[in-house]
Amino acid sequence: MRKFDPWPVFFKREWKRTWPFLVGFAVTGTIITKFSLGLTDLGQADAHKGCSR
Repeated sequence: MRKFDPWPVFFKREWKRTWPFLVGFAVTGTIITKFSLGLTDLGQADAHKGCSR
């Protein structure tokens, strides 16, 4: 007889409860990453402007 595997049931139930948190975390992480990369690019551009004077 095959043993019952509770993991699929657990993940299905938990996904219904936690998907807003996970999606919000992913969106927030993406925004912060894009913003920080933009700051890095601006900082490099400003640094180069200061060196050329």
